[in-house]
Amino acid sequence: MAKVTRDDVARLAGTSTAVVSYVINNGPRPVAPATRERVLAAIKELGYRPDRVAQAMASRRTDLIGLIIPDARQPFFGEMAHAVEWAAAERGKMVLVGNTDYVAEREVHYLRAFLGMRVSGLILVSHALNDQAAAEIDAWDARVVLLHERPEAIDDVAVVTDDLGGAQLAVRHLLEHGYEYVACMGGTADTPAVGDPVSDHVEGWRRAMREAGLPTEGRLFEAPYNRYDAYRIALEILAGPRRPPAIFCSTDDQAIGVLRAARELRIDVPGELAVAGFDDIKEAGLADPGLTTVASDRSAMARSAVDLVLDDALRVAGSRRERLKVFPSRLVLRRSCGCG
Repeated sequence: MAKVTRDDVARLAGTSTAVVSYVINNGPRPVAPATRERVLAAIKELGYRPDRVAQAMASRRTDLIGLIIPDARQPFFGEMAHAVEWAAAERGKMVLVGNTDYVAEREVHYLRAFLGMRVSGLILVSHALNDQAAAEIDAWDARVVLLHERPEAIDDVAVVTDDLGGAQLAVRHLLEHGYEYVACMGGTADTPAVGDPVSDHVEGWRRAMREAGLPTEGRLFEAPYNRYDAYRIALEILAGPRRPPAIFCSTDDQAIGVLRAARELRIDVPGELAVAGFDDIKEAGLADPGLTTVASDRSAMARSAVDLVLDDALRVAGSRRERLKVFPSRLVLRRSCGCG
């Protein structure tokens, strides 16, 4: 049986092969609805399947978007990856996902691999992009959009949350409950000082404490971003002689670890300890008690990142500030802070 070609589809639909291409690729030119329906009907009747490999060779681009994230096992990054996948599907693209595990060499590995596959674009959630990774991006002249974080090593378009303002909202709210002070569970010693959300969360905590005339010295605790290490560290903090009345955690995963530690130590939340997090992962609403946290519209951020990486017209030239798209944060109140 002869292979069905694009010419066959065009003849049956009564149109040109160029229009068939526009329908299959969803552009670059618009197609009238009636014509589109004829083309789709011809594709279905003939059983035509586009040769994606040939298309990629001709255009030097594939229908793939590369997404590099630190760790999909962490709920926040898993939910973000899912949102990017759905946004890409709406644009007729598929997503390749690489996990760096916060290791710079793995980040470079995935950059080389995905760019070598001629992805249509690259969405990068980088904990601390190093010079080698930045040089790799420059060498390929790649379409890159930074998501969630904005490392200093690369000056590309970025889609982020108002992390600093969101942290201030959470800490101010805890203080309005009348707690004597609020401690903070930040990142680790290697957390970048600039461009990292956790650093902004810590800075937001500091500003809210200063506004209230409260000292921060001795009230910031280092912890990895995951619940397991946060749980271990929280056991030490909460069992110690200077247990804080309230804790703001830089991630919801950390906060869930703190809630587990409090439960094991028979510390009532929020009666004896108030807890707030950041990210509003789905588990935050199922925690016991429900976790007060800071949310942003991850679906809208994912759509924005996909649109920016695919559409040259949206990739605005200009200053670093002009190339930054900031989504607002909002406070989500649940029982862990004393509300409800």
